[in-house]
Amino acid sequence: MNRPRLCIATRNTHKLDEIRAVLADLDLEITAALDHPECSDVDEDAPTLEGNAEKKARYVAACTGLPSLADDTGLEVDVLDGAPGVYSARYAGPGCSFADNNRKLLAALAGVPDPQRSARFRCVIAIARPRGDWKALDREARARSCDVTLHQGRLDGRILEVARGANGFGYDPVFYIPEVGRTLAELTLQEKNRISHRARALEAARAALAASLRALDGPGSRG
Repeated sequence: MNRPRLCIATRNTHKLDEIRAVLADLDLEITAALDHPECSDVDEDAPTLEGNAEKKARYVAACTGLPSLADDTGLEVDVLDGAPGVYSARYAGPGCSFADNNRKLLAALAGVPDPQRSARFRCVIAIARPRGDWKALDREARARSCDVTLHQGRLDGRILEVARGANGFGYDPVFYIPEVGRTLAELTLQEKNRISHRARALEAARAALAASLRALDGPGSRG
């Protein structure tokens, strides 16, 4: 018997590596949206992390017929009233790089003293399971028919004035975690997966996946 399959709704290979590592001990065959040419990019235009995660998970489940996992993550800086938040990935504008986002963030915090540079990463994970007469529905109806659960994780820290570390991606080089005395970019993948916002959200999602592993076998999930 083939293992149940789960599709990760991301084209970010760094994020995919983190997710695979946390879910490695589950009896799942993990695939990704980038392996499915029928899945195009999703316009992440929801006003909340929850909305974007759910939208992506429903879309990929509707395209593939597989139970799908999607996340949306935001960096929330207190002195910036929670910005960049839901716009974290495109903070510096369309087509921006990780370095562009970090430069804009550090410029926005220029002159702000260390005690006021508090921030948090927040990650929301959505798991969408196709149900009903899946093959008889069009794509929009398939997406609407999915059962969806949401899981969250959070990591508190502060923003440094200068980037440190060469690992990770995104805002990892400027996000300092006081309890470990290092930035996320100074941690190995194994260390990061023990404490990060995404790891904490994945652990909650992982528990739900483990508890309902048999139910994950969606309409298209066996080869």
